[in-house]
Amino acid sequence: MTRPELEHFHERLTALAERLRDDRDAVRGEALRAAGGEASGSLSNAPRHLADLGSDTAQQEVSVGLLENTQYTLREVAEALQRIDSGEYGRCRECGRDIPRPRLEALPHTTLCVDCASRLEQEGAKPPPTPSA
Repeated sequence: MTRPELEHFHERLTALAERLRDDRDAVRGEALRAAGGEASGSLSNAPRHLADLGSDTAQQEVSVGLLENTQYTLREVAEALQRIDSGEYGRCRECGRDIPRPRLEALPHTTLCVDCASRLEQEGAKPPPTPSA
């Protein structure tokens, strides 16, 4: 991969990380708040109806899921930036071939080419773990 291509993906990954951190910060308050209702000055913080509690709990579970997904993607982006620095960026961790540029444009933090990702998905396997630095 050429230096300008690496710089392009470095910029894309950096911008993605910034956007994900903003998303994480926006969702964090909702995901980590205590369930039960609004603090509106009444003596109780409990919702008025059990359905309200169910809705609050469901919304909080969605927020926690979004937060977990965002954290996971942030780690993948950080690892991709490390691969740029180490000269390993753009190579499939499974087969060692170059990952085509259109795939990197669509998913700049990927570690797998389309063929290997499809094969692993069909096998029900997870991608190989990222080596510790």
